[in-house]
Amino acid sequence: MVAAEFKDTLTMSLLEPVKSGLSESEMSVRSLTIVIPALNEEEAIGETITRCLASREHIQNAAGLSEVEIVVVSDGSTDRTAEIAREFADVKVIVFEKNQGYGAAIKCGWQEGSGSLLGFLDADGTCDPMCFGEMCRICLAERADVVLGSRMGPQSQMPGIRRLGNRLYALLLGLLCGRQVTDTASGMRVVRRDSLKWLYPLPDGLHFTPSMSARALLNDLRLIEVPMPYRERIGRSKLSVLRDGVRFLKTIFSGILCYRPERLLLSLFALCMVLLSLLAANPTEFYFQHRRLEEWMIYRFVVCYLLGSFGLLLLLATALTHKMAAFGPRRQAANDFWPFVIAGILRGRTLIFILTCFLVLTGFSLWPGACEYASTRHITLHWSRLLAGAFSLSCALQTAVFALLLRVLEVWQSQKSS
Repeated sequence: MVAAEFKDTLTMSLLEPVKSGLSESEMSVRSLTIVIPALNEEEAIGETITRCLASREHIQNAAGLSEVEIVVVSDGSTDRTAEIAREFADVKVIVFEKNQGYGAAIKCGWQEGSGSLLGFLDADGTCDPMCFGEMCRICLAERADVVLGSRMGPQSQMPGIRRLGNRLYALLLGLLCGRQVTDTASGMRVVRRDSLKWLYPLPDGLHFTPSMSARALLNDLRLIEVPMPYRERIGRSKLSVLRDGVRFLKTIFSGILCYRPERLLLSLFALCMVLLSLLAANPTEFYFQHRRLEEWMIYRFVVCYLLGSFGLLLLLATALTHKMAAFGPRRQAANDFWPFVIAGILRGRTLIFILTCFLVLTGFSLWPGACEYASTRHITLHWSRLLAGAFSLSCALQTAVFALLLRVLEVWQSQKSS
């Protein structure tokens, strides 16, 4: 079968089984579609398919499935990959004339398959298809959206540099989303077909897997890891540690901006407040003891001014992005307690009260200096009051702009719902 150029708009038909020729009853049957994306894997594809076929009965018995189908997608291979795959009668083979990407191959195989559960594994012989049995069982029993085969166990033969990269990506993603995963780029997974609406769109390239991990975790989907053995691949790897590593980082960052930007903004806000508290502690203690400030403290005050102003900007941005979520991509209702509270406080009369407080503080700090300058054309105002006034005025202006943008969002929301 020759596949036309693959686009995300086409793959969204996965979410509409009736349009794909599948009835509701067919979609409710417990079945698994295993997709094997392959690019010039003639050395390994035959063994990988053989192992998948030999594992079908075990997978069905372990998970109570009625059917396991295998789809091989030759992603622009220039060797005998497609020819070898066609030698297996029980395997559906899809051929891309031109290379379209690892993710594109998987999505096309899922579209052509009929399983209510969707799986994939790499064609290089590194993964054991027997693991699909336990993965499918857990997916059904635990109502998981994604079950991921973790390659980070003691039986793994993963090269050291890739193991280190995986741990770093996992640590970063865990810090930003508050949930831990050990293997962000595993090439063996099981996904519920009806969970794709929360995962799509996914990229076409090799960053398909870390992007799925990021979207699942950031969108608060149920992701479960299952340890699995991993052996050294057959043939040469298509993965570039540097190029694809940078791409994986961009994918994780894009997922955060897409689904949970509030978490990133709040993390930066907390960091600003910690630094501000540490810098302001000594001058504050000194003032209460001596009722004066030393000249050298001006530098700390300037840094505290910048940290405080930036912190307020991050806090306002958190509330704004929480409100903007209605215009963004579909995402699960998450337990984002603090963004919800902040967005609830920074509105209406409370927002007006906060703005008024900043203006009053500005007047209290700068009014004596303004009166002195009007009468004497000189200012003897202490630098600490000048910085305090500048800070409160800056905060007032930021709050006013935030209130204006909030009003814009409310108008847009009313236009959208009308």
